[in-house]
Amino acid sequence: MSAPIENSQSSQPISRRDAMTRAGAAAALLAVSGADVRAEDAKSPPAPADAGGLAIHNNHIQQTLCAWCYSKLSLDQLCQAANQLGYLGIDLVGPETFPTLKKHNLVGTMTPSHGIYKGTNHKENWDECLGLIRKSIEATADAGFPNVICFSGARKGMDDQEGMRNCADALKQVVGLAEEKRVTICMELLNSKVDHKDYMCDHSDWGIGLVKMVGSERFKLLYDIYHMQIMEGDVIRSIKDHHEYFAHYHTAGVPGRHEIDDSQELYYPAIIKAIVGSGYKGWLGQEFIPVHDTVASLREAGKICDV
Repeated sequence: MSAPIENSQSSQPISRRDAMTRAGAAAALLAVSGADVRAEDAKSPPAPADAGGLAIHNNHIQQTLCAWCYSKLSLDQLCQAANQLGYLGIDLVGPETFPTLKKHNLVGTMTPSHGIYKGTNHKENWDECLGLIRKSIEATADAGFPNVICFSGARKGMDDQEGMRNCADALKQVVGLAEEKRVTICMELLNSKVDHKDYMCDHSDWGIGLVKMVGSERFKLLYDIYHMQIMEGDVIRSIKDHHEYFAHYHTAGVPGRHEIDDSQELYYPAIIKAIVGSGYKGWLGQEFIPVHDTVASLREAGKICDV
C-alpha cells in the first residue's frame, strides 16, 4: 500500500493558535464583504492513497477531523481521506471552506469566531468578539451546520468569578441569535499548564458554572479530553457526572498531543464508551498532531473510537 500524497508546501503543522486566528479572520472577511465563496480549485493535489477501507463502521458517535492538525494534507485531500475512512465532518474551518465540505458531503462541525486569548472575559473585547460570534452564527446557520466556537480569553490578573460574570453578560447578548438560528455556541475548555498559559476557562467546574449562568440550551462547553486530562484528570467521571453541559468533544494523546494509541496514557475506548453511554448525539473531533503517516493515523484513531 503506497503512502498518501501530502502537501509539499509545509512539512510541519501550523499551531492551533495560528490556525484559529487565520480561520476567524477568513470568516470575518467573508461576512463583511459578502463575497461569494467557491469550491477549491480543480487543480488541487491528488487524493491520498486508499488507507484500507472504512475505519468507522458502528457510528455510535459521529467522528470529525480538526483540520489544523492535518495541514500536511490540503483541505480537498483531507475531505477525501475523511470519506475513505468514514469520518462525517471537518472541524474548526470557516465559511470559506463550506463549499468544499459540501462537495464531499461533509459537515462543518465547529465554526471559528474570535481568538483564544482575546476573549469575552474582558469587556473591552466585547465589540470585536461578539461581532465575530454573530457573523459565524449567521454563516453556520446558512450552511445548515451545528456549532460555533468561542473562548474565555486570558486572565491577565482578573479574578475568575469576575471573568465568569463578564463572559456570561457577553454571551447573553448573542445566545438569543443562536437560539433563533438553532446553532450552539461552545466555549472550549483548554489547559493553562502546557499549551495555553493564563487561559481562564481551564477547569470543567468553571465552565459548568458559566453554562449555568448563561442559562440557554444553545450555550455549552467543548470538552477537550486532552486538555482536561492535563488540568484535572478523572475524565470518565467528569463525562458521566456532567455530560449535559458538554456539546462537543476533542481527542489527543497525553502527553504530547499525538496519536491516541497505546503510546500515551489515556484509554480512549473506555472514554468513548462513557460518552456514548451518556446518550450523547453530537460530534467527536480528532485533534491530535500525527507523528506517523497522517491517513494511517486517522484510520487507527477512527477504529479506536468506533466503539
